[in-house]
Amino acid sequence: MRTFNLMFTGDFLDAQGNTIGDLALDLLTPVAHVRWGFIEDQRPKADDPTTQNRLYSMEVRPEHVAMANGIVVCRPWVKASAFAAGAENLAAIGRAGIGYDKLDLRACTANDVVVFNAPYGLTHSTASAALLLMLALAKRLPLQERLVRGYRWDLQRDAIGDDLTGRTLGIVGLGQTGMELARLVAPFQMRVLAYSPRADPAKARAIEVILVSSLDELLRESDYLSLHCRLTERTHRMIGGRELGLMKPTAFFINVARGEMVDQDALVHCLREGRIAGAGLDVFETEPLPSDDPLLALDNVVLTPHWLASTRQACRATMEAVLQGILRVAQGGLPDNVLNPEVVDRPGFRAKLQRYRTAHQ
Repeated sequence: MRTFNLMFTGDFLDAQGNTIGDLALDLLTPVAHVRWGFIEDQRPKADDPTTQNRLYSMEVRPEHVAMANGIVVCRPWVKASAFAAGAENLAAIGRAGIGYDKLDLRACTANDVVVFNAPYGLTHSTASAALLLMLALAKRLPLQERLVRGYRWDLQRDAIGDDLTGRTLGIVGLGQTGMELARLVAPFQMRVLAYSPRADPAKARAIEVILVSSLDELLRESDYLSLHCRLTERTHRMIGGRELGLMKPTAFFINVARGEMVDQDALVHCLREGRIAGAGLDVFETEPLPSDDPLLALDNVVLTPHWLASTRQACRATMEAVLQGILRVAQGGLPDNVLNPEVVDRPGFRAKLQRYRTAHQ
């Protein structure tokens, strides 16, 4: 039986070599022809001070491609340079999450590699992360905590917050996470608007979301604006100084999607000048956030390290979906949620699948 070599990028491990979260590796145990391991040279090292800065800049390299039939990717980039020596053996890349802006789909297709993601495992955890940031800002949680830690109970009057009830939530991108956020805020009786050009009006009506015709309208109307769209050339830096200037000075900005969709310098300026009331950010233009970044000096922001949606349940669900896709490829089939469908009919890719299909007949 033909062996299928599966590699996980090294950022699934901690510095001690332990897996970060439940990778659903038990799904691989009964499949004798699948052998798996980790790209060890990407693994964090406790004595390496550069590890943190490399976390989001690591790349899959030609030598990694050469030793794998399938690769499961967390953070590293897959650029065209990964295929400098070809990809004779590599058949599939599974992205452990939703976003795939760090994967060069064109290069993968040209090298007969199918790419797929797991778009549903993080749906609830991402939406609930946005709701958490909304509540933390509304209730002024950072200030409340500082008062207790500084034993300044006499300043309670300065920490009066607000409820979400009756406020307007603006959602940019009414996909899975945007719709889930709308569902989660239903008990708060918010007015929910969305700007999402490709959204199904019937589905929006079913969850009592009002679709607006322009992003500008959404910006002007929202008390809380939350990004839930995918990073593309069109959405790159879609929120800049002009857009932030349209928001109410009492409004809050939430981003649990991608930092590159926002002009971060413009956001800092608006927050510093009080042009908007505050922001809740789980993602940034540069990650990790540099130690001297001006966002860290602001007291009207809540910052989390691109990890707020990473719950145990979401990790398990995501990895189950990815490994089920990998196992289909390892048996000569196609995974769900293919991101480069044009690869499916390429002779080179069909030949790769046939190797495993034949082995199971």
